[in-house]
Amino acid sequence: MTGEEPALPTVRLHGRAPQLSRVRAWWHQPPAHRTALLVAGEPGLGRTAVLRWAARVLGAGSTGHLVAGPGAGPRHQEWTPGTLLHAVESGEGRVPALVCADDADRWPPAARRLLGEAAQRLSEAGGGLLLTAATHRPLPGELAALPAVHLDPLAPEEAAALLAEAARETVEPSVAAELIAEGEGNPALLRALVHHLSPAALRGRAPLPRPLADAATLARVAGPALTGHDPRTAALAVLVAAGTRPAGADRVDTRLALRALNRLVPGARPDPASPPALLHDAGDTLGFRSPLLGRALYAAASPARRRAAHRALAEEYAVGGHRLTALLHRSWSAADGAADAGLADRLAAEATAAGAKEPPALRSLACARAAVLAGPGPESAGRQTRAAELALDAGDAHRARLLAAAVPEHLLPVRDRGRPALVRGLATLVDGPAGDAHHALLLAAALCTPAAPERAEAARLAAADAAWAAGDLAACLTSLGPDTPGGPEPEAPGDQRAGMRALLEGRFGPAARRLGRVREQGTTTPAAPETLLRSATAALLLGEVEAARRTGARALAGARQEGSAALVPRALEYLAYAELRAGRHAEARAHAEEGLRAALRSGQRNTAAHHHAVLALAASIEDEPHVVEEHVEAACATARSHGLAQVLTLAQWAAGRADLGRGRPLEAADRLGLLVLPGPRRGHFAVWRLAVPCFVEAAVPAGRAAEARTLLDDFAGWASFGADPQAAAQLARCQALLDPTEEADALYRLALDRHAAAGGGFEHARTTLLHGKWLRRRRRPREARDRLGAAVAGFARCGAGVWARQARDELRSLVTPPSPPDLTALSSLTPQQRRIARFVARGATNRETALALSVSVRTVDYHLRRIFAALGVRSRLELARLVDEAEQSAGG
Repeated sequence: MTGEEPALPTVRLHGRAPQLSRVRAWWHQPPAHRTALLVAGEPGLGRTAVLRWAARVLGAGSTGHLVAGPGAGPRHQEWTPGTLLHAVESGEGRVPALVCADDADRWPPAARRLLGEAAQRLSEAGGGLLLTAATHRPLPGELAALPAVHLDPLAPEEAAALLAEAARETVEPSVAAELIAEGEGNPALLRALVHHLSPAALRGRAPLPRPLADAATLARVAGPALTGHDPRTAALAVLVAAGTRPAGADRVDTRLALRALNRLVPGARPDPASPPALLHDAGDTLGFRSPLLGRALYAAASPARRRAAHRALAEEYAVGGHRLTALLHRSWSAADGAADAGLADRLAAEATAAGAKEPPALRSLACARAAVLAGPGPESAGRQTRAAELALDAGDAHRARLLAAAVPEHLLPVRDRGRPALVRGLATLVDGPAGDAHHALLLAAALCTPAAPERAEAARLAAADAAWAAGDLAACLTSLGPDTPGGPEPEAPGDQRAGMRALLEGRFGPAARRLGRVREQGTTTPAAPETLLRSATAALLLGEVEAARRTGARALAGARQEGSAALVPRALEYLAYAELRAGRHAEARAHAEEGLRAALRSGQRNTAAHHHAVLALAASIEDEPHVVEEHVEAACATARSHGLAQVLTLAQWAAGRADLGRGRPLEAADRLGLLVLPGPRRGHFAVWRLAVPCFVEAAVPAGRAAEARTLLDDFAGWASFGADPQAAAQLARCQALLDPTEEADALYRLALDRHAAAGGGFEHARTTLLHGKWLRRRRRPREARDRLGAAVAGFARCGAGVWARQARDELRSLVTPPSPPDLTALSSLTPQQRRIARFVARGATNRETALALSVSVRTVDYHLRRIFAALGVRSRLELARLVDEAEQSAGG
């Protein structure tokens, strides 16, 4: 990577856009403020690739490579800190603008000190120094003080894109899922795994090697970090690596590790205050600074050394009363392939005991290990199935699928034949195409009937959930089955099925009765989190928002208490939707932000898409158009690939509401019309009505009032059911918007009265704003002033920044009559400024304007400030009015 490399290969860095943006920002700041920048990350995350990208994109031929040792010279564009310092100070030779130094943390102290001085001199000369360092050891003081860009593991979507590029051919989906899970977001490891497989294995036509990441592959990625340790350090490292093998265990108790070390190496008492550099000491726990390094060290250790480490840990865990963990380590201390029926029975009993307090991930691992130790047979199949169910409960849908796929179902008792299929369907429901989940769950229901009616009922409800998510009304009704009151199905699930079916068929009375019973399940104490979530769903369907909030909060607390990573993001999803329905957007945003993080951690991409949609809806009332766009794009990306019609409708509604709030009714009407008007592209059958009030509000100024009127009868029926607390008030508001007579005044007042009864500050403020606009057009300034002032206050109270600005603009135009358009001021603008003014006046964002004019967003921002100052306007709405009136005057 030197300046004389004329054709560096194009570097495509998947998932590194935020980090590359930070490097760009560092490079484009004034040289006087440009201190050295550090790119940090564990081995394999792409530190050197970032340097190559910087050399190609930023250096543009004026790049030098800094090395610590002697023998480098400017002739090859390779420098030592000393030669670079001399060249900068003396002015002799051509000093590169960008100087890159890879693995600076491995340099000797003297070279690092010179490095700091050279960086300062280079900055004074207008250049910049970009360094990299590994994070699997402590950073030296000279580097720890530098501003840093940290490289994190890739998200699953980013890893999938890298995998497709590295394989250069179609990879069978189940193979791709295994590779992505094994790679753990490490680009170098993922590429190494792909290159390690044959084309037949990638296509799923040949078995995959086990393990996928062997010791040699891990060692190649980890590099020299695995070598050069003294025996005591190496023994402690292997102990910590063995101790972090259980699922979810990334750290080991320090005292326990040291006691185990004393068993391995009698008399070895390392100072706990000075652990090896490759380990991070948090005071009472030890863990690897790099998870990859821990895996590599464990794989590189000899089988005998690994077994000894597990044996020592098992003895210490047993002394401490951690029976399940002790048994797991005991099982790993046995020779590979050795069966032990007694140990298998003890592991399985401990993992499946009633009231077990260990987390589901650890219990899943124990059940899977018990299945291996037992050898082939019905017992092993049952334990493997239970391991899959517990992995699903732990939020690891990928591992649940793998475990369920490996179950020899013909060995299971008839009652349990449908359990693996149910796991596969539920895993796909949270992270996969909704249509696939629907069919898998129907198959599970068929396999469970009649031997396990309760499990079959759960599978049918989950199949209905999948069809609901996909927006397939017919499939949803089929999954729910006929309403058979008094039949043999369990009461609560039967009530939910019958209630949902009645609701979808428009039989609101029976729906309210049956769903009311399900809602009551959430009032009993105690209740399982799943029962509480079912109750919260029924409350939301009935429009009982406060009940949904209370029950959802109890479900969240229960899921956290049980350590169920699968239920936590779902509970937060219900809470977020309940807050949205109540008009509390800030609370909805808080729940969705936490839920999004939890969903991504547990690999639940479908649930994450729901949280993105909620965040888009919350941001659509705030002054954050770019945030709306980001969440809409993220939600739609998953929704399109997984067929999530409900998410797609909610995200598009958020985008249309954001257009409406920013004074762009034409764009809002175009976007929302696709969701609410009859046709093949209409939105989700249970969600599109929520967007009707926004469409009506946009349709009137867009000249599409006739289309809006066709929706009122249906919306009136929806409002009469009471599932949406705001619907009755919104109906009166829509009728007022579409009424050209003076009767609209009474309808607006009726809507405001209904808002006051239902609560919800944002919708109340919207109706107040629309009434104020109507009063202003009717030349009733005093009443309009009261309404518009109340709207400003209402929007401010609920954090609706973009809508508050719209109300303030209306209020300002009321108290300060508009002056005639100042054609002289418009003509005083530069041609570029006039073009920008016209685009912005038409409702374009700064980013859209920049793309249309082929300039940067920063250029548009700069000119827009000058335009506002020159014309004396304070908002885009005022600018739009001035440009429109000026163009009309010029044309008239």
